[in-house]
Amino acid sequence: MGSENKIDDVGWYNHDSQDQPLSTSPSMQIHNQQQQHSKFLTLPTVLTLGRVAAVPLLVATFYADSWWGRTATTSIFIVAAITDWLDGYLARKMKLGTAFGAFLDPVADKLMVAAALILLCSRPLEVALSGEVPWLFTVPATSIIGREITMSAVREWAASRNSKLLEAVAVNNLGKWKTATQMISLTILLAARDSSLEGPGILVPSGVILLYISAGLSIWSLAVYVSKIWKVLLK
Repeated sequence: MGSENKIDDVGWYNHDSQDQPLSTSPSMQIHNQQQQHSKFLTLPTVLTLGRVAAVPLLVATFYADSWWGRTATTSIFIVAAITDWLDGYLARKMKLGTAFGAFLDPVADKLMVAAALILLCSRPLEVALSGEVPWLFTVPATSIIGREITMSAVREWAASRNSKLLEAVAVNNLGKWKTATQMISLTILLAARDSSLEGPGILVPSGVILLYISAGLSIWSLAVYVSKIWKVLLK
């Protein structure tokens, strides 16, 4: 998420520090500390940290047996999905990207999605046509979470090897479609727990279908990444 901006800032800071005397006043040291702190906690990073902090709230509200708990769970997930897009947009638009933000952003996304999937598996919804099927949510949840763990390990390995391998595992359009269907399906399934909503018989099957589509896209995108890596290694 714009880590090259971080590198440029560091280079600029080091260049200026060479022109300054070795001894600095306490006020100058405080100013430098505040400047470094502001670069670390940019607005996009604060939004990302908010998503991480929201995961325990998502779990707590999910198990709150009341109308407000179900509404709060869905609202927390929707806000998290919006900030997922917003922090990336602000980082690019305002040039506030940092290396820490680039690391934390996908971590926050995976934590939120994994938490929602596990919660839905713990209390599976009934589908109108098939009733309560124990494995209905477990299969796509295992596929999605397993894919994310595998891709994290693959990207870390690619980063330790060379730039060509890292380019092979860069986010593509297939991964973006996977993320979009994930967010929509999980929002629908979390909202379907609210009995006050009309048409729950339509919401649950729609959410389940989108969840399986997302799981299929997850496996497909993993296969595409592995294929790209294999081609790079064979060259």
